[in-house]
Amino acid sequence: MTAIGKLIEVSPRVAWQHEARDFTPWLLDNLEQLGEAIGITLEPEGMEVAVGPFSADIVARDALGRLVLIENQLDVTDHSHLGQILTYLSGLEADLVIWLATEFRESHLSVINWLNDNTTEQFAFFAIRLRVVRIGDSPPAPVFDVVARPNQWERSMHRAIRERAGDTSDLASRRREFWQHYLTRHPEDEDFGIQVTGSPSNWLAPRKAIELYVSVFLAKKGVGVFLRGPRGTTPAEVQARLAPHAARFEELVGGCQQLGSKNNHPVDELKIDTENRENWDRASDWLHERGHRFLDAAMEIFGRNSEDTESGENA
Repeated sequence: MTAIGKLIEVSPRVAWQHEARDFTPWLLDNLEQLGEAIGITLEPEGMEVAVGPFSADIVARDALGRLVLIENQLDVTDHSHLGQILTYLSGLEADLVIWLATEFRESHLSVINWLNDNTTEQFAFFAIRLRVVRIGDSPPAPVFDVVARPNQWERSMHRAIRERAGDTSDLASRRREFWQHYLTRHPEDEDFGIQVTGSPSNWLAPRKAIELYVSVFLAKKGVGVFLRGPRGTTPAEVQARLAPHAARFEELVGGCQQLGSKNNHPVDELKIDTENRENWDRASDWLHERGHRFLDAAMEIFGRNSEDTESGENA
């Protein structure tokens, strides 16, 4: 007869002794496990992102390009973290907020439920309880229990996915109009990968395979560009590859944010009201100019290595 083990619950401190040094970096590298609990794909943007006097634990984006704020505690929830979450929500203009803790006080769950019931459908708030289990001497494994979420979350997600796939929603339609406007001003960028899409983000791909891309994105209050790797590549991996050339990269692009910050993508942003169509010319031109600055810099630094590799392979 097959031996059957017994599942036991252990303290999260068995797996991660320190919240900031151990748990937050682990979570950044394993966001797919957290995403599975909620039913969304999460791609990391950065860790310890500055918002005023505070630092947000993790910032990510979902498959629809929405900004996701993740605040984690290896402890019982407290008023301090609740206040920080509300501060970050305003400062980062996040659409989804995930509060992760080992235990939630009833008063804090009430706040999360109140926010879900009294804010617009654009926003979603999650409370997730972290447990750690093991079988016998097996390695500890995390369990993410969703204890609060928006009403009809699955239905709203399915609607959002339909919009991204080409539904005639106002938001998706407006995004398509913006990217069409962009290509009208810069038609050559179609050859680099820019498409007319209902998504808030697009890609500029290099002429040679250097495994780096430039993501250009559209938000309500701004536009931005950031250097990234293929899907699944963490910001830390991009920064590690760029580190030996950081000074040259910054010189070529004329400065950027978060350069050399281990857990954030090199990024630049323009704060501008994109809901005002009169700003679309400026927003499109800025994205084109900054996007190609980032792309040209990456090609100058890493393109020769690509050529050398190709020469070696062809020899």
